[in-house]
Amino acid sequence: MDLRVLKYFLTVAREGSITKATNILHVTQPTISRQLMDLEAEIGHKLFKRSSHNIKLTDAGILLKKRAEEILDMAERIRSEFSQGDEEIIGDVYIGSGETYAMKEIAGVVRNLKKKYPHIRYHLFSGNADDVTEKLDRKLIDFGLLIQPADLSKYDHLTLSQKDRWGLLMRRDNPLSQKSCIHRKDLLGIPLLVSRQVMNRSGGKNELKEWLGTDLEKCDIAATYNLIYNASILVREGVGCALSLDKLSDTSKDSELCFKPLSPRVESTLNIVWEKGRNFSEAANKFLEELRNNLSYK
Repeated sequence: MDLRVLKYFLTVAREGSITKATNILHVTQPTISRQLMDLEAEIGHKLFKRSSHNIKLTDAGILLKKRAEEILDMAERIRSEFSQGDEEIIGDVYIGSGETYAMKEIAGVVRNLKKKYPHIRYHLFSGNADDVTEKLDRKLIDFGLLIQPADLSKYDHLTLSQKDRWGLLMRRDNPLSQKSCIHRKDLLGIPLLVSRQVMNRSGGKNELKEWLGTDLEKCDIAATYNLIYNASILVREGVGCALSLDKLSDTSKDSELCFKPLSPRVESTLNIVWEKGRNFSEAANKFLEELRNNLSYK
């Protein structure tokens, strides 16, 4: 499968038009059309639904789009890793992470390393633990920042010094905003937005789930979420209150939202992980070296 043809396919898929793709790629329309027909023959599936106005992806086309993006991304990483000279480190480091203020620690590592190796580039991917570990296992990222609970058995890891604290994100006009902290009984009878990671009963040790105990069964779960940004919009619009980690939403004095910590205190440990035995690029090796100089290795 030709990388050039995959690039043609992705451009057409993103633009929804062969004509628009020709303007971007500077390739004639017959050339692109012929290459796409050959690609469909090679795949053995129709990739596009064609109409007089535009073209849309079939189910097979949607799957190939995802795989083509991964393949072209990997090809670009290989080119970058082998393009560096002998005297300077030039390359890319790919990091996946859940939403956490502890990214500040990773930012400190990046800042320090950038002074030594200014030509290293960093690429961040945000997602929940399942998203991050999937990309790790498929070697699409080098490192993953995971919020516990998470299965670390497959990975080497470092533990961050900072922990994330759980609390309740609510509208500032909510009566609970007058409290200094939130107890379990305060959650009963109010609509809650809860992380899907918390609701996953098949998971391992989960500090928030243990804090909720049997009261989780009594709670009014209005919605679940995997990333807090959109959930915070639902909170602002009055859908409910969100059990959330601190410092991820705007709760400044001018915001409509406020955050109150849970009591007794509930915290989650964070680990940055990587695949055991992974052969890193020189850039990723330098990043790992800087991590080990700044974090406690386990």
